[in-house]
This record gives sequence, C-alpha cells and structure tokens, in this order.
Amino acid sequence: MPPARAVDLPGPATRHLALVAAGVSALLLLTADRYGPHRDELYFVLVGGHPDWGYVDQPPLVPVLAHAWDAVTGGRLWLFRLPSALAAGAVAWLTGLLARRLGGGTGAQVLAAVVMGLAPVTLAVGHLVSTSTYDLLVQVALVLVVLRALEDPRWWWAAGLVLGVGLQVKSLPLLLAASLVVGLLVAGPRHPFRSVHLYAGGLVALALGAPNLLWQRAHGWPQLELAEAIAAGGSGTSTGLVELWATQPGLVGPPVGVVLVVVGAVRLARSPQLRDRRFLLLSWGVLAVVVTVTGGKAYYLAAAYAPLVGAGAVAVVAWVGRGRARVRRTALVAGTALGAVVGAVLFLPVLPADRLAGTPVVAVNYDAGETVGWPAFVDAVEAGLDAAGPGAVVVTGNYGEAGAVARWLPEVPVHSGHNSLWDLGPPADDDATAVVVGWPAARVEEWCASTEQVALVDNGVGLDNDEQDRPVLVCRGPLGGWSDLWPRLRRLG
Repeated sequence: MPPARAVDLPGPATRHLALVAAGVSALLLLTADRYGPHRDELYFVLVGGHPDWGYVDQPPLVPVLAHAWDAVTGGRLWLFRLPSALAAGAVAWLTGLLARRLGGGTGAQVLAAVVMGLAPVTLAVGHLVSTSTYDLLVQVALVLVVLRALEDPRWWWAAGLVLGVGLQVKSLPLLLAASLVVGLLVAGPRHPFRSVHLYAGGLVALALGAPNLLWQRAHGWPQLELAEAIAAGGSGTSTGLVELWATQPGLVGPPVGVVLVVVGAVRLARSPQLRDRRFLLLSWGVLAVVVTVTGGKAYYLAAAYAPLVGAGAVAVVAWVGRGRARVRRTALVAGTALGAVVGAVLFLPVLPADRLAGTPVVAVNYDAGETVGWPAFVDAVEAGLDAAGPGAVVVTGNYGEAGAVARWLPEVPVHSGHNSLWDLGPPADDDATAVVVGWPAARVEEWCASTEQVALVDNGVGLDNDEQDRPVLVCRGPLGGWSDLWPRLRRLG
C-alpha cells in the first residue's frame, strides 16, 4: 500500500482558478490577430494537408489538427488560435492545482496560477498554434497526474494516457517522464515501482506513441538528425550554452516568478512535509543536465518549473501573511503586475507592427518578427510570377515561405526542401520555370541556365526578419531538371 500523503490537501480553489484561466485565455484572444500568422502556423496548415504517422520535425497531431481547424475557421486568425489560448489558460489552472498538491490553500493556488499563466513562456506559446503550446500543457498535466498517482496507483493509467497523447505532439514529454522516473528512483518514494499500474501506464504510453516511433524508425530517425541541427544552431530559436542559462529566469518572469522558483526549490529540498515530493526538484536537475548536454532550446525546461512555482507560492503566501502584511501584499501584487506587463509587451503583439523595428522586442522574442510582413512577401512573389509567365511554380527556402504562398496563392504550385516539405517532392514539370525565393542568388545561379532578379522582399516596416531583403529570382532551365536538383535543396532546421 502507498504511504499516507505527505501533506494534508486544502480544498481546490475551483472558482478562483477558473477566473484566472479565463483571464489568461481572454488576454491571448484580445491580442490574437494584431499581427499575422507565424511561419510555423503556415507550415502546419500546409504539411498537415498531407497526413502521415510522422514528419521529420515532429509527430503528426498538431499539423493534422491545424490543417483541419484552419479549414473550419476559414482563415480567421483569432479563431484559429482559440485552442492555444484555452491551452494556456489550462496551464495556469493546472499549476494552481499543483500548488494545492504541495500544500497550498486558495491564496497559494491563485498566486501559482497567475504567475505561471502570465509567465513569458506561457504567453509566448499560448499566442501561437505550435507544438510547444500543447507540449507545455501535456507536461504540466503529467506532473500533476504523477502526484495523484503516488496516492492512488490507478492514476498511473491516466499518466500513461497523458504521456502517450503528448508523444503525438512532441518528443519532449518523454524526457520529462524519464527525469521523473530518475527522481523517484533516487529520492523516492519508490513504492510505485512495485505497482502493476505503473507498468500498465507505461504500456499505454508506448501503444499511443508507437505509430510515430515506427514511422521515425522506417525513415531513418530524422528527428535525431533535426535535433543535431538545432543543437548546432540550425533554428531561429537555437541557443548557445550561455544564452540557454541566461534566458532561464525569463521563462517564468522576474521578479515574482523567479522568487517562486527559488523559494519552491528550497522548500522542496528542506521541508519535512514535502519529503515525498523532493523528487520533483531532482527531476528538474536531471532535465537541466540533459538539455545542457544535448544543446536543447531554453524553453525545454519550462514545464519543470511549474511544480517549483507551486511549491514556492505556498511559502510566499505564508510570508505575506506575517508581519507587515499590507506592505508585503502590495509588493507582491506590484511585482506580479510589473512582470505581466513586461511579458505582455515582449511576447504579445501589443506594440504596433510599424514600431517593432525601433524596439528590442524582436531581439528578445524572435518569433514576433516571424508574424510580420507575409502579405508583402506574397506581393513580391506575385511580381516574380508575373515576370516568369504562365505555368511557373514557386520554390522557397523555408517552410514558412511555402506556407504563405499556399495560403494566399493557393492556385500556384509551391515546393520547398525544408524539413517535411522536401518529402513532398520537386515540381511535377521537371523543366518548369520557377520563382525562387529564400535562397541566396549565388546558389540559385548554380541550378539554372538563366536567372533574373525581379524583386526584393520588403515588409514595409523596416523589420529585419528572416524574409526581409530576400531576392525574388526567376529560374529558367533548371540544370538536369528539378528531380536531379532536389537532393541539393534538402534542409533540416
């Protein structure tokens, strides 16, 4: 039989947490369509129209659902992003419940929910339709379900279900699950390893994740190749070791989020009442080592901070209630509000798009720049198509560019060698004249009998993003045909 709970659980602050979750979702919806779609969203809608059990850069669930949901919403961006906003609200709610599982009453549950719901990482992923949006939700839910399973082993079945669904979203939940297992083995409690329910839950996760795993095996494990490319800097959000750790405080948001994480870590390490929850801190440490060694992205650690936020909220609320309570409460509210405002300005489209170039927003939040300028990009491609003449196709350097052409010029065949779009193959007409964008002119000249630059991409707001000042080239007479050139256009990142 499992031991008694390490803490006596207060009641759930259901109404309060529902209000916090609704507030987070409402904030995201109010700002959902101020700029435009992100390159990843354009890519998901495009590649999700070719359903498979996997893609070279992620499992199938998010692209397939994004393609279907885009058809339902008819291109209305705020509605397309509605599920992401709801997912971010759910992350806030679940973090509040984590605080409860770690001994927090209503105040601690609300504080943890507010801090995690308004954390920069939650706002950033909740604003977009991305694998990271649902990955964060899955991982926070997994931690909560694991804590429940320590009290009732039948919940290991639910943990397996959550993990299995998560593995169809992203591979990162597997790292979190492994780190939790290591934490339990080293710090305890170890009684779950004597329960058949734990292994049954593992089989559930394996069964749900198997289709993508088998697809990856059949295609030579392309996600491992992609991970190596990301670690080598082949992504707009790749980070070096120094930047990886310098940006960690910004995930949960200073000042209050950082305080909660530090206080929560100390409480988990030292509190006798949380002895059976100490594995959560060790799990964060294991995950941190893995991400550092493998060259992962900074946000890979985001979900592991949620239980630390929950544990810290309990201690901070108790501190506020002692001594000069009014002063401490005011300081806590002011610090939380300050962090929320800074996070919103940096990670939500609060500023006008034509003012972004004069701010540090894009330097801090790379993704903001990748939601601006797509209509101007398509206009430049159209100029190329006019110059190329009837029957021309479009060949792009990255998947966002291909997704933009597919969205705004659906009648034009578009091809790209980037990630899973390469698998869709070259132009059907091997000798087709192509409008090429997103590749350096010198590279294109190596492929074609003749090239002509007809335009430069200009987003019109002076923003230096990945498409700005890209040449738009007309390629005639592809040397050896596009089928011969196609292996040279493959790119992972």
